[in-house]
Amino acid sequence: MKQYKAVFLDWDDTIGDWTGAEHKALQDIYSAYHLNELYDTFSDYLAAYRPYNLDLWGMYGRHEVSKEKLQFERFHHPLMATPEPTFRNRSKEELAYEIADEFLRLTNKYFTLMPESDRVVRALAAKYPLTIISNGFREVQYYKFTHSGLKDCLRHMLVSDEVGINKPQPGIFHRALELNGVNADEAVMIGDSYSSDIAGAKGVGIDQIWLHEGETEETATFKVARLTDVLDIL
Repeated sequence: MKQYKAVFLDWDDTIGDWTGAEHKALQDIYSAYHLNELYDTFSDYLAAYRPYNLDLWGMYGRHEVSKEKLQFERFHHPLMATPEPTFRNRSKEELAYEIADEFLRLTNKYFTLMPESDRVVRALAAKYPLTIISNGFREVQYYKFTHSGLKDCLRHMLVSDEVGINKPQPGIFHRALELNGVNADEAVMIGDSYSSDIAGAKGVGIDQIWLHEGETEETATFKVARLTDVLDIL
């Protein structure tokens, strides 16, 4: 088995349960802001929110929209289901800003780790220097790192908002290599997103461990169904 000198880790939906926290936060927002008056069901609201949110993150990664624009637009867009500039006697713009702030508070409130991630991270930290490479906002991600109980296990934490480079762009991976003083063939990247984590690492010659269940035409150095399977490789 190849011996690595550094391990790079994605955070959201690899170590921390972002999808679960996001879902609960959006449920609270749907209820608290009476969005049932715009969307008959919570599923309908998600269908309006999620595709546009993904598009915005893609634009953010290409530096086509700012952090502030992303935070505002992803909640303003679903409010525009009707043409009126107000909703429940409030400006939709004002409401979108308020919801954006509440969403960040709620995702922190509902933050949890993925199953077994505490055990896996501690086991890896006993053998390798660990570096987080995460797309996200600095204030949100550092809250998670601190409250995860795992911060002492992490040698370096690279957040795209702070570094100014998003995965899968090569610059953020090169930065991780420089911080650890290793070459690309001496590191391995663990993550759940093919487009961000796996393709990004592959593009700079870093081996990859892809957390993915099911058949796919995409390839990685290693593919595992569960995070605990990583310990069979490293």
